[in-house]
Order: sequence, then structure tokens, then C-alpha cells
Amino acid sequence: MFSRHHKTSLVPADQALPGRPAPGFALTEPHTVLGHPLTGPYPEGLEVADFGLGCFWGAERTFWRLPGVWTTLVGYQGGHTPNPTYEEVCSGLTGHTEAVRVVFDPAVISYEQLLKAFWEAHDPTQGNRQGNDVGTQYRSALYTHSPAQAAAATATRDAFQPALTALGYGPITTEIAPAGPFYPAEPYHQQYLSDAKNPNGYCGLGGTGASCPIGVARTQG
Repeated sequence: MFSRHHKTSLVPADQALPGRPAPGFALTEPHTVLGHPLTGPYPEGLEVADFGLGCFWGAERTFWRLPGVWTTLVGYQGGHTPNPTYEEVCSGLTGHTEAVRVVFDPAVISYEQLLKAFWEAHDPTQGNRQGNDVGTQYRSALYTHSPAQAAAATATRDAFQPALTALGYGPITTEIAPAGPFYPAEPYHQQYLSDAKNPNGYCGLGGTGASCPIGVARTQG
């Protein structure tokens, strides 16, 4: 059985759970709200972005409401254990954070606009927690898919920090790293807070009230 103690420091790779070579489920149903497939291959011209901002139930809803978002799915990223289960991630013994994969049309919504939604939807200064949700699986993270995304992630972080500082918040603790394996979460987690599933479900996500400036210069990559 897994410990109920929330882990507040990242597990070393040599102490992580072994995982499994393949998931024990398939995501065959389309997006409950947007109606598109959850997994790729995606239509030509769309781009992928990955965000960790606390419990992925409310985080996913933040993004599927934005125009230009084609589909979203939740999963586990940034850890060591291949194909982890939700219970394993919550044990703190996989190293993953709860993440949202956003597939979007850059002709309608830019990555910078997605970053603005990301920064403003949660408190990125809390380390391994988000509000009452405590543990490394709730850490703030940006996993980037190109040098341009990495540059935008860093630039918007640096632009957002003064707004947080003015409100009395500490340094941003968001992890920014190249995207590694993304392991989709179990089907019941997908679009968990949609009207079709749990319209009154729990969401502990909360922003700081600070506004993130966008319009930073883009770096080609």
C-alpha cells in the first residue's frame, strides 16, 4: 500500500517506482467538451504545449475554455517511473507532476497567450504544493517542445515576477525544462470537471490576482 504522507521533496531516480512497459488502459473516447481525439497524431499545423499547475482537473478546464485550443488531456510528466498510475504519482515515488497537454492552433491563440493563462490561474511561488494540495505532484512546471517555447516560458516568468513581488509573493518556483515523456492519466481523470462528468467537482486551483504581461519578443526556434 502507498503511504498517505504527501511527499514534499523529489524522489531520486534510483528510488523511484519501477512502473510498467505499457499503460493498462486506452483513451478511446473523444474530448468530452471539444469533441476531438485526446491523443495524436494531431492535424497538421497544430502545436503541443505542456503545463503543470496543481491538480490537473481544474488546470485542464482552464485551457479547454480558451479559443484556439483543439484538445486537452491530463497526464503525468517530469518524473522517472514509466506509465505510472494515479496512486503511484500521489505516493510521491514517481517524481511526476500532474500535467495538462494542450493541443492548439497557433493561428488562433499563441503560446504566449497560453502562458498568460498558465501564470494567472495558479500561484507559481509555492514549491511542491498548490493551496491545500501538498506534494511534488502539484508543483508548477512548464515542459517545452522547442527553443521558442523555452524562450517564451523564461521571458514570461521574468515578466510576471515583478507583478507577484508587488503583491507580496516570493520567487517563482516553476520548473522549466524540455518536455520528456508524457504519460496520459486514466480515463476517469480526463475532462473530470466537465458538465458531462462532474460539473460541481473539486477544484483547488486559485490564482494570485496578479496580471502577467505578454507581448514579449518571440525567439525563432
